[in-house]
Amino acid sequence: MTTVTHRSAPVGPARAGRRRPGARGRHALRALPLLPSVVLLAIFLLGPIVWSFYGSLTNASLTGPGAAHPEFVGFANFSQLFADPVFPASVILTVVFVAASAIIGQNMLGMWVAVLMTRATRVVSAIVGTLIVTAWVLPEIVAGFISYAYFSKDGTLNQLLHAIGLTGPNWLYSFPMVTIILANIWRGTAFSMMIYQAALGDVPPEITEAAEIDGASGSQRFFLVTLPMIKNSVATNLMLITLQTLSVFTMIWVMTMGGPGNKSSTLPVLAYREAFQFGDIGYGTAIAAVMIVIGAVFSIAYVMLLRDKGVRR
Repeated sequence: MTTVTHRSAPVGPARAGRRRPGARGRHALRALPLLPSVVLLAIFLLGPIVWSFYGSLTNASLTGPGAAHPEFVGFANFSQLFADPVFPASVILTVVFVAASAIIGQNMLGMWVAVLMTRATRVVSAIVGTLIVTAWVLPEIVAGFISYAYFSKDGTLNQLLHAIGLTGPNWLYSFPMVTIILANIWRGTAFSMMIYQAALGDVPPEITEAAEIDGASGSQRFFLVTLPMIKNSVATNLMLITLQTLSVFTMIWVMTMGGPGNKSSTLPVLAYREAFQFGDIGYGTAIAAVMIVIGAVFSIAYVMLLRDKGVRR
């Protein structure tokens, strides 16, 4: 009897090498529909960023020789910026504004309201949700004028204080950053509330019920069971509201114009003043470039946080 031996096809680097061109072609075809989006992002996102960094290295201005023929000056604008005592003060104000109004205010208040709305009746939940979302859907300039009318010397707040026999200060002059932070919390809390409301709706009720049966209190169920299950939503919300708050300009400009003096001059306001009030476009663009770097640092930190959480899962 003759034994016929069937040789299997060789499996190794040679065969893998023959498959590789076809696999690459399939990957290229799958990525092809993304090409228009990549092109649009490169034109409308990457292009302005690159151009702004280039503008920060020039002496471009609104008037004078720099308006008609801007020249390349290297890092002169950044050297002047880091030597300016107003700049570190604006950085501190920006950090305080973002931390107080977004990371602490909007984030924690949005979480608290979302938790309360999950326990409230449908009517109460609908009324509260509508009132909070109304502030968020208002254009920023309208929200700024409303906040100005509320905190101004003869505004709504002082009228209410006067009705009970108290005299309020000029809030916008005496406490500019406090008023701006409160106004931004009022306007932006709805965004965090909606994210957390959706996240809490995805938490299986049987898990919290089991924790309740085991004797866990309400705060223990929230911090030990619910919060770890929505941690990705928390990180995503923090990233979005941090970047949104970092770029707030209109509300601050309408309420205080960065004043009095520079007491509420965050980085966006400082960049606008230098570029369009004082006409130094290159210097103002250098401030904007620093803002881009700060936003990129926050984004990378939050993305790494999300990735770590995803890997642990």
